[in-house]
Amino acid sequence: MTGKKRRRFGRVRQLPSGRWQARYPGPDGAMRAAPETFEREKDADRWLGTIETDIIRGDWTNPDAGKIPLSTYVKAWIAERPGLGVRTVELYEGLLRNHIDPYVGDVMLADLSAARVRNWRKTLLDAKVGAVTVAKAYRFLKAVLNTALIDDKLIKSNPCSIKKAGKEESPERPIATIDQVLMAADKIQPRYRLMVLLAAFASMRFAEMVGLQRQDLDLVNLKVRVDRQTVQPDKGGLFEDDPKSAAGKRPISLPAFLLPEVKRHLDTYVKPEATAWVFLGPKGARPKRNNFHTIWDKARRAAGIPDLHLHDLRHTGNTLAAETGATLRELMDRMGHGSTRAALIYLHAREERGKEIATGIDQMVAKVTAKTTQKRGTKNQKGHARGTKRSKTRREPSSETRDQGSTSGNVVERVTGIEPA
Repeated sequence: MTGKKRRRFGRVRQLPSGRWQARYPGPDGAMRAAPETFEREKDADRWLGTIETDIIRGDWTNPDAGKIPLSTYVKAWIAERPGLGVRTVELYEGLLRNHIDPYVGDVMLADLSAARVRNWRKTLLDAKVGAVTVAKAYRFLKAVLNTALIDDKLIKSNPCSIKKAGKEESPERPIATIDQVLMAADKIQPRYRLMVLLAAFASMRFAEMVGLQRQDLDLVNLKVRVDRQTVQPDKGGLFEDDPKSAAGKRPISLPAFLLPEVKRHLDTYVKPEATAWVFLGPKGARPKRNNFHTIWDKARRAAGIPDLHLHDLRHTGNTLAAETGATLRELMDRMGHGSTRAALIYLHAREERGKEIATGIDQMVAKVTAKTTQKRGTKNQKGHARGTKRSKTRREPSSETRDQGSTSGNVVERVTGIEPA
């Protein structure tokens, strides 16, 4: 009489329905059943073998651990992240409140599948949420779920698996001409004229300019030192903080034409104390984003550039700096960027510069072509003279042969390295 083979790991039993149930002891000692039943006993055995392998390798995930609503986990994730700036926290909370919570906030982590994530993203796009915002929300959710997977081991895989879904394809912002920048500086309220010039010709951010103090402007060496930025949260008053990144603390060399502009501004609008704020409103208040937008809007319309954002002036300055021949490292230092990826955004050549480059190439090719034509013509003249002296009865080449040996064919071969057809 032979007994039934005893399983080394787990248990399998047949239910009254005829299907098979698999149960196993987890690393914590608790017995757990498979999330589904099986049609055949060997299917249940195979599933148990997979679970045993996961436990041995340390890849096992407690299926009960993922029974946490996504919204609850995301809120804890934000609260536990050290070093997040106030504006970053506001961004994350806004993405959760507006684009995650209403759609998948009540879904358990363990139940958040790739199909569900795809459906969530499509729902946002169908609702006409901006593509850039959708990319931010997707990238944020993916980062949260990476923590759930790698650090907390609450899920077996990250369901955010859509290629390039987190990539922001922001539309190209316009670049102002130097004349347009100077016109905007003329049209804005005089106390903010220097702000327009610093945004364009020193590549400074609005928050960095609002945070400037008299001591940050070095008139002897013609430099401005960025040591802080003024943060304006959605709620509460202004406060001083470090720049966006460690690279944000930087000295910026100013073009010489700005020296009288800086002197005039300091003499007219800034108190004598070293810590006096460089930019203040008529009533002594610090500029805020919403109020300054109204001021800038009037100036840009008067200057004939109604679609130009203030931050586009920084984009303009960065592009102008690139066109001077500055290296990528130099541009990163000037802009206060810690990564190459961020700095490359501003290395777009303007259309006018592209035409200048094309014209320069055209002139170089024309110069080579002219020299080659001249040399070929001189050689033909000498050869013709020698041939006339040697034999006056020599047969002249046919018109077809002359065409094949023409100057233009040799010029093509010399310039391009490709034999003419």
